[in-house]
Amino acid sequence: MEHTWLSLLPFLIVISMSIWLKNILPGLVVGLLVGSMIVTSDFLAGSQQSVLYIVTTLSEETNIKIIGFLYLFGGLVGMMNISGGIKGISEWVGTRIKTERGLLKLIWLTLPFTFMMPMFRIMMIGPVVKSLIKKMNLSKQKVGLIMDISTESVIVLLPVATAFVGFMVSLVGAGIQELQLEMSPYRVFLLSILFNFFAIVMLVIGILQTFWNPTKKTNDSTKSNLKVDEDEHEFHRVGIKRELSLVKAQPWNLIIPVFLLLGLSLFLLWQDGMAKGAKTLFEALSMADATFVMLLAVFITLIITFIFYIVRRQQLHEILYHFYDGGNQMMEAISLLVLIWALTLSAEDLGFSDFISSTLGSFLPAFMTPATIFLIGSIVGYFIGSSWGTWGLFMPLGLTLAVSTGASVPLTVGAVFASGAFGALTSPLGDTTITTASILDLSIVDYARYKLKISAIGGVIAIVLYLVSGLFVV
Repeated sequence: MEHTWLSLLPFLIVISMSIWLKNILPGLVVGLLVGSMIVTSDFLAGSQQSVLYIVTTLSEETNIKIIGFLYLFGGLVGMMNISGGIKGISEWVGTRIKTERGLLKLIWLTLPFTFMMPMFRIMMIGPVVKSLIKKMNLSKQKVGLIMDISTESVIVLLPVATAFVGFMVSLVGAGIQELQLEMSPYRVFLLSILFNFFAIVMLVIGILQTFWNPTKKTNDSTKSNLKVDEDEHEFHRVGIKRELSLVKAQPWNLIIPVFLLLGLSLFLLWQDGMAKGAKTLFEALSMADATFVMLLAVFITLIITFIFYIVRRQQLHEILYHFYDGGNQMMEAISLLVLIWALTLSAEDLGFSDFISSTLGSFLPAFMTPATIFLIGSIVGYFIGSSWGTWGLFMPLGLTLAVSTGASVPLTVGAVFASGAFGALTSPLGDTTITTASILDLSIVDYARYKLKISAIGGVIAIVLYLVSGLFVV
């Protein structure tokens, strides 16, 4: 198929409809249908192709692991809710955190325990953060932004023990092998961390907002908005809200499952990496199949937690009911992710990556190559909402352009990783945005628009840094 601008159309439809309707789901469905009809040139065949894309995404082993992890983790959170665990921790922390700045500091302090995987971190701290936001009448959007910055902008900068490392190094290695370069993939990856300017800049912005932004009392308009939000959802899950209000606070019902999950995750990451031939602890953590390990860890934690709650005289029917209720709370995020994956498959069949590559031109000034890759990659990353997808699309292009123009390879690789970080943080299609918005009861589109305003500042600063670095880094 000839690679034309039509490969952009499904993503343009999703973004425009999401902004117009303030809901992503209709745009995703229409975008998928339009993309499939362009592929097949027929409405009925296009509809069939859409279903085939969805089935294909559900048959992908990695995708099923992510879906299973999300649902089981949501179920675990539901169980901890009815057991009084989250309520107990919230009340204990709430007696010590009185200000917005205190809550923002708490978000950063949880990093050493939750850094392995973005979804893991957000789902771990989200419910506690949400309860404190409501208690202190704070801005959900601002707190959500700090939570996302402390997640995406930190995890992409860590060289070991995250779900990203193995994937990122493999992309660099594949590109280096294809171009027959005499470079160590892991060394290039380590050097590129220094040049992930967007993540670094956003990290600085997040820290500044936490520690140097004066603590302000909630104004009347914010309280009014919060009241309207509560009024709009007056009967939403009202039975569960009343039930949870009667739950006795029991902090150990959260502390034990959380540390059990963390301990199991780290142990199983180490065990899986060593089984794959790793020689050191750090190597084992980076080589492990993080997605499967997290799924296994949450599965084992669920079983042990279930037994623990039964021993502590929790009612069986309550535990089971709230397990399913918690898992079902993640179905919105799961359904959106499935549609996004399917939409990406249709874009690949339309020649999206080839079209983007061909329109960049056959040459660029060396000093402009990293900045150009970051700019185009960030735009595409915003459309697809996936850091992994953006990295997969642009790493081969970035390395090829770096070699052909004489630009710095680590600098250009850093620009590719920065573009994926931009898309994952800002896009309304990103799993971080979707999950945070779902947990904090925010409009996904409005929340993404709020984040984009601040992230655009970080993006502009990053472009300037890439242009300047392009003149001096070789």
